[in-house]
Amino acid sequence: MPRLSSGFPLVARKAEVDRLRAALERARSGTAGAVLISGDAGVGKSRLMAETAEMSRASGAVVLMGRCVDISAAGFPYLPFSEIVDQIRAHDPELLARRPVLSTLVSTGVADPVRVGAPVPASGAGSSGGEDAAARAHMFDQLQLFDAVLGALSDLSEDACVLLQIEDLHWSDPSSRDLLSFLLSRLSSQRLLVVASYRSDDLHRRHPLRRLLAELVRLPSVERLDLQPFGQDDAETFVRTLSEGEVPGDVVVDIARRSEGNAFFAEELLAARSTSDAEIPTVLADVLLTRVEQLSPVAQRVVRVASVSGRWHVRHSTLHAVMDLDAGELEAALREALQHNILVPGVEDAYTFRHALLREAIYADLLPGERVRLHATYAQWLAKQNLTGIAAALAYHSTRANDLPAALAASVQAAGDAKRKGAFGAMLQHLERALELWDVVDDAEGRAGVSEFTLTCKAAHAAVSAGYPERAVAYMRTAIGLADAQNDPIVSADTRRQFATTLLGNGVWTEAEQVISDAWELIKDSPPSVERAWVLAVRARLSVVDAQRRAFAEAAESDARASGAASAEADALISQAFCENRENRPEKSAELLERARTRAEEAGALDVELRARYNLIVGRHEQGKLDTAAAIADDAAHRASTLGLSWSTYGLQIRWMRAMVHYARGDWDSAAEAATLPGEPVSDAIFALLAACGATVQVARGQFEQAALELRRLRSEWTRNEDEQIAVLAGTAGAELACWQGSPEEAVAIVDEAMATIRACSGEEWPMSGIRFAALGLQAQADRVRKVTAAGDDAADATLMETGARFLETAEQTATLGDPRGGELGPEGRAWLVRARAEYARLCGTDDAAGWQAVIDAFGYGEVYQQAIARWRLAEVHIAADRRDDAAAELQQALSDAKRLGARPLEDAVRSLARRARIPLPGTPVTSADVLTPRERSVLALAAQGHTNRKIGEELFISEKTVSVHLSRVMSKLGAASRTEAVALAYQRGLLDEQS
Repeated sequence: MPRLSSGFPLVARKAEVDRLRAALERARSGTAGAVLISGDAGVGKSRLMAETAEMSRASGAVVLMGRCVDISAAGFPYLPFSEIVDQIRAHDPELLARRPVLSTLVSTGVADPVRVGAPVPASGAGSSGGEDAAARAHMFDQLQLFDAVLGALSDLSEDACVLLQIEDLHWSDPSSRDLLSFLLSRLSSQRLLVVASYRSDDLHRRHPLRRLLAELVRLPSVERLDLQPFGQDDAETFVRTLSEGEVPGDVVVDIARRSEGNAFFAEELLAARSTSDAEIPTVLADVLLTRVEQLSPVAQRVVRVASVSGRWHVRHSTLHAVMDLDAGELEAALREALQHNILVPGVEDAYTFRHALLREAIYADLLPGERVRLHATYAQWLAKQNLTGIAAALAYHSTRANDLPAALAASVQAAGDAKRKGAFGAMLQHLERALELWDVVDDAEGRAGVSEFTLTCKAAHAAVSAGYPERAVAYMRTAIGLADAQNDPIVSADTRRQFATTLLGNGVWTEAEQVISDAWELIKDSPPSVERAWVLAVRARLSVVDAQRRAFAEAAESDARASGAASAEADALISQAFCENRENRPEKSAELLERARTRAEEAGALDVELRARYNLIVGRHEQGKLDTAAAIADDAAHRASTLGLSWSTYGLQIRWMRAMVHYARGDWDSAAEAATLPGEPVSDAIFALLAACGATVQVARGQFEQAALELRRLRSEWTRNEDEQIAVLAGTAGAELACWQGSPEEAVAIVDEAMATIRACSGEEWPMSGIRFAALGLQAQADRVRKVTAAGDDAADATLMETGARFLETAEQTATLGDPRGGELGPEGRAWLVRARAEYARLCGTDDAAGWQAVIDAFGYGEVYQQAIARWRLAEVHIAADRRDDAAAELQQALSDAKRLGARPLEDAVRSLARRARIPLPGTPVTSADVLTPRERSVLALAAQGHTNRKIGEELFISEKTVSVHLSRVMSKLGAASRTEAVALAYQRGLLDEQS
C-alpha cells in the first residue's frame, strides 16, 4: 500500500488545486500574492503543498521550501528562512554575494547572537542608554535582513516565477513571523507566490499566530484557503485509491467513516487493518493523545470522563452530575479543553470531541478499572432519570460496567425504541447484545420480559431490514429449534415460513422450497388462520409451475380474508399478478399490484408493500415503458428510505432496478446515484450487487480503471448463491469493458464464463440473459475477425466463424426455448436478438444498412445508448458503400447522443470513424492526409505491427538509424511520448487504417 509521502495521486482536491494554480498564474504574470492554507492536522495540507510545488516546477518556476518545527516557544530564529536562503545560495550564489547580510541565515554562517534573531532588550524605566542603543541597532539590523530577503526573492523572480512555501506556521518563532509579515506586506509586481500552511486546530485562543493572521488576511495580496476534510464519498475514493483496490468495500466504508475525512487518520487506520480492525493504531493514538497531555490534570480528567459517554456529544449537566467537581472547576476545565480544540461546542449545552477518533483514543487510554467505575457512575445516574429514549445509553453503560441483568433489560427496551424510529441497524445491535447476555443472566426471560425465541425472530427481521440477510438466515436456523421445542405445530410452521422467506432474500431457492414444504405439512390440516394464509402465500412465491402458483395464491387470499390477515392477502395478490403477467396480461397484472400495494400500506406490511412496488417496476420495464418504470422506481426508493428499509430484501431490489432502468433510459447520473455503495456497514452481497450495477455505468462512461477494479473484486461473488444477477451484471460490464479496451479475446472468455455461471446458479438451460451475452460475444468475434483476416490466418478465421455461429444459435435458441418472465419475449429481448443477428452479419462481412437500422428501431422503446452504438455501426456500413451523406447523418446523431450521455468510449469511437472517413463533425477536425509523409506513414504502419527498427529497415530497404529518425519525427508531429502512443494516436486520428 502506498503511503501519502510516496507518489500517491491527489484525490478530491480539484477546487483547491485550481485556486493555487490561478494564484501561480497571477504571480507568473507579475502580480505577487500569498495563500495561507489552514486545516486540521492530517487533513492533507502537506500533500496539497507538494502538489503545488510539483505543478510549479513543471511550469518552470523556482521552488523554495522552509519548515517550522516544534521546539519551543521561541524556537530557532528564522529557521524556515534559513532553509530558504540555503536553497537560494544553491540556485544562485551571486545573490548572496550581493547581499552579505543574508550570510547570517546560511546554515554554515555564524550569526552574531545579539545582532540577528536575538530577543530585543526591554526598554523603559531603569534601562540604560546602552541598552536602548542595542535595541535600536537590533531593529536596524533586522530591517536590513528583511530587505535583503525581499531583495533576493525579487531578483530571483526576474528570471523565473518563484514559489516560496513555508509549512507549519503554528510552530513558527517570533522572528520568522515578523519576517513573513514584512514580506507579505510588500508584495506587488514580483513574480512571486508565497504559500504557507498552519494547523487551525492548534490555534488556541492565545496562540501568537492568531494576531498575525488577523493582520495578514486584511492585505489585498493575501487569501485564505481552508482545507476541509473529505466528504464520505471522497473519503471512500481516497481509501480505495490508497489501498489500490485490495480492501473489501465494507472495510473501505468503515475506514472512511471513522476517519471523518482526515487523510492521515484514514491512512493509519488502513495501514493497521491487518493487525486490528477495531483498535486505534498506536501511531495514531500517540498523535491524538499528545494534544490531551498538554491540558492541566483537571481538564484531562474532564475529557476522560467525557470520553466514557459513548456518544458524539456530552451535556454540561451530565458531566456535572457524574463528576465531583464544583461548577467553577468544571467550567474552567471545559474552557481549557475548548481552547485547545479537544472539545468543541455542540448543540444546546453539549460538548463534542473535535474528532471521534480523539474520543476513542482517550477512552482506550483509560485503565480497565477506571473505565468500569466511570461506566457504572453513568449507568447509576441514567437509571435515576425519568426520561424517554435513554435505554440505549443505559444498556451501553450497564454492559461496560458489568451489570449484565440491567444491560439485558435495557437492550430489549432499546431495540423497541430503535424499531419505532425505523433504525433497524441499531435495533439489530441491541437485540444481538441481548441474545449474547441471555445465557449469563439468571431468569433472563423475566428480566427481558420476552422469550429467547421471540428475540431471535426479531433479530432475524432486524437483520433483513438492516441489510444483513446472511445473519438473518443464521438467526432463523436457531429460531427453528426454539420453535420446535414448544411442541406447537402452528408456531413451527410459521417459523419455517419466515425462514423460507429469509432464504428467498438470500437467493437460496432450493432450500427455501424444502422449508416451505415442511411448513405446509405441519399446517395443511389446520383451519384457516393468519399463519396458514402466510404459508400458502410463500408457497405461491416459490412455485415454479404456473398452475400451482395461481392455485396457492388464490388459496392464500381466501385464507387471509377468512382470518383477517391483510398482509398475507396483499402478498397473495402479488403472486396472482405475477401469474397474469406470465399469461401476457400486463395491465391486469399492474392492476393487481396496485391493489396489493394499497392493501399492504393499509395493513402496515412494509416488506409486502415494497415487494409490490418492485414488481410494478419490473413489469413496466419489461414492457419497455422506461419512463414509467423510472418514476415508479424513484417513488419506491424514496418510500423505502423513509421507512428505513433501503437495505431490506426488496429495498435493495428496488435500488438496483432503479439503477438499471435509469441506465437504460439514458439518465446515467441517476443510475450512478442509485448504485452508490452504502455509507454504512451492510452485507457483502449488497455491496456486490450495487458495485456490479455501478460498474455497468462506469464502463459506458469510460471510467475503465475504476470499473476494472470493481469487477476484479466482484469475480468471487458470481456464485454466492442461486441468484445469478451479480454474474449477469458483472459479466455484461466485463465483456463490454474488454471490447472497448480492444481485448475481444478476453470479452469472449468472459461471456462464456458468465453463461456457464448463470446456468449453474439458475438451473436453467436457456436463461434469458443469454441473448444479450450472445450478442456481446458476437460483437467481440466481429472485432477479432478483422485482426485475423489482416494477418491472413485462415485457421483462426474459421474458428472465429464457428464460435460466432455458436453464439448466434444460443441467441436464437434462447428466444425460442427460454422462459421469459412475461410469458413471451419483451422489447428488450427482441432488441438484443436483432443486435445479435446484426453482429453475426458483421462477423461474416455481410452486414448491411437494413440490419443495423433494424437494431436502431428495435431499441426505439427508449434505450438511447444502444441506438447510438447501432448508428455508429450503421455509419460504417454507409461509409463502406460510399454513402457519405447518410454516414454523416448517423455519426452526427450518434455523437450527439454519446455526448449527452457522457459515453466517452462511444464518443471517441464515433470521432475516430469520422476522422478516418474524412467526415467533418463538431469538435472533430478532419485530419489532412499530408500530416505524415508517405515514408513516415509506412514506417509507422510497420511499427504498428510490432516490428523492431531493424525489421522495419529491412522491409523498407533503409537503415535502422533512418527508421529511428522517421519515428522521432512522427512522435513529434503527433505529440506522442513513445512509439506505442504514436501508433494509438495515428489510429485515433485516421492516419492508419485498421488493416495496418
